[in-house]
Order: sequence, then structure tokens, then C-alpha cells
Amino acid sequence: MSYHNPVLLKESIAGLAIKPNGIYVDVTFGGGGHSKEILKFLNEEGKLFAFDQDEDAKQNSIEDNRFVLIPQNFRYIKRYLRFYNIKKVDGILADLGVSSHQFDEAERGFSTRFNADLDMRMNQTDALTAFEVINKYEESKLSDVLFQYGELRNARSLAKKIVESRTEKPIKTSFDLKEVLNDFIPKSKEHKVLAQIFQGIRIEVNQEMEALKDFLLQVPELLKPEGRLSVISYHSLEDRLVKRFIKNGMFEGEPEKDFFGNVNVPMQKVGKLIVPSKDEIKLNNRARSAKLRIATLK
Repeated sequence: MSYHNPVLLKESIAGLAIKPNGIYVDVTFGGGGHSKEILKFLNEEGKLFAFDQDEDAKQNSIEDNRFVLIPQNFRYIKRYLRFYNIKKVDGILADLGVSSHQFDEAERGFSTRFNADLDMRMNQTDALTAFEVINKYEESKLSDVLFQYGELRNARSLAKKIVESRTEKPIKTSFDLKEVLNDFIPKSKEHKVLAQIFQGIRIEVNQEMEALKDFLLQVPELLKPEGRLSVISYHSLEDRLVKRFIKNGMFEGEPEKDFFGNVNVPMQKVGKLIVPSKDEIKLNNRARSAKLRIATLK
């Protein structure tokens, strides 16, 4: 697929244990690869709802009476399903992160490969852009973004350099940013460090961690008993949230134990962590960091 190659396609769909007459949700529609695969397993009574906040995803909408595309962020999943009178579903799939299309569209500013305006918005109607983060954030806040979301140890130095540079002239493009930080990026690790810098800014722009938390907290309320959750993540920040929520039903701390030492958590993991095969990575290099976790409602 030119728009987006779905990662761990067979494994993530198998994890949903699809019932032919069930109701399913693909919260990251993108190029529609996962949705098309889900529809193959549904009969005429089955239903699939998909979410995507990116306007470009509408061009991939599927002409099928069983399918509905909702052009919204998945953090509002419960609210918009209720609009369609859906209170419970049999399974939910999430393929997190940025689509191949978003990376490859130079003007969107997601990729380190292109000289583009600092944008990085998944939803083009949102007010906050990468330009605002880089040029308007206070040094301490910018440092926190690069440290927490970019996982960069030298976040303070990077933030200080950005603030110093922007006082002389605005940092407008991705190449402007790369030039400003050139002295802090070792040539041997240039691609990795730049990817971390862009990741940190992108996560802040799109409020990705907050959206993921909002989404996960709604999952137990939406799933029917023994309903399935299938989540593909691409970096440790996402994966840690998903793993902890499946294990504890929360993102920090430990769940309370009852008198007998038992914990009552809503979800239960299904099987082990699944990663792409060497063959899949060879065909699609962007699959290399993918991790699939499957869970069921107890």
C-alpha cells in the first residue's frame, strides 16, 4: 500500500479473535489496511467503526455498509461511538504512531529527511504546531519535552541552544532546527538523535501520551466481557503505558490488594509480546521497532 503498510497485520487481527457478527473499532484507520482485514472476517451483521483525525485519511474510506469512518482523535472514542448508539464492542485495534504517508509527505514536517515548515500536526486543524513549540516554549518546558518525550539526556543543552538561536531569528524549518543543533548531534548517531528530537516535539504537538492514556482508560468500559484489545506501539514510551495499563489498570503505582492479597484489574494479557519477523522488517523497515500486545477484558 502506498499510503501506509500495515504492520503485524495478521497477528494483530488474529489477536482480536473476531466474531463474524461482532462490533469492532480500528482507532487508527490511516491507509485502511487493518480495517480491510477486519472486514474480511465480518458477516453482514458485523460492524466496524474507524477513527482517524488526519484529513488525508478520508481518501482511503471504505465503501461498505458495515463500515463507518469517524474523523476524530481516538481519545474521544466513547463519546463518538455513543453518537452511533454503540455502548459496547467486541474488539478494539490501535496501530499507534505516525503513518508512512505522514512521514513521506514532506510538507507535514514529520520527517528529518525533508526541509519543511515545522508543523508535525496529525490533525491539521489543531492550533499547536512544532513551530510554536520550538519558538515559543520557555526553556524549561522545552527541555522537559525533549527529555521526557525524546528521551534525550542532553535535553537541557539542546533547549538552551534553541532558545539562544531563536532570539536572533525564528527557527522556521526542519533544516533550520538541524543546523541550530548541529554541534550537539554526533555524526555517528545523527539519524538516531535527530529522530529522538523530532519524536519529542511531535509527541508534544499532538499530545500523544495524553491521548493514549485517555483512550486506554475508556477501553474496559467499552469492551464486552472477553472482548479483545490489540495494540501496536513503536517506541518505549507508548509501550510502557500499554504494558502497565494491561497489567495494573493504571499508569503509575500499583493496584490495591484485597484482604487476601489479590488485585482486581480489568484487563488480562493474552499470550506474549509479539514483534515482527525478520522477513517483515526486510519488506518494511518501519516495522523494526513495532511491538504488539493483546489483552482481554476479564
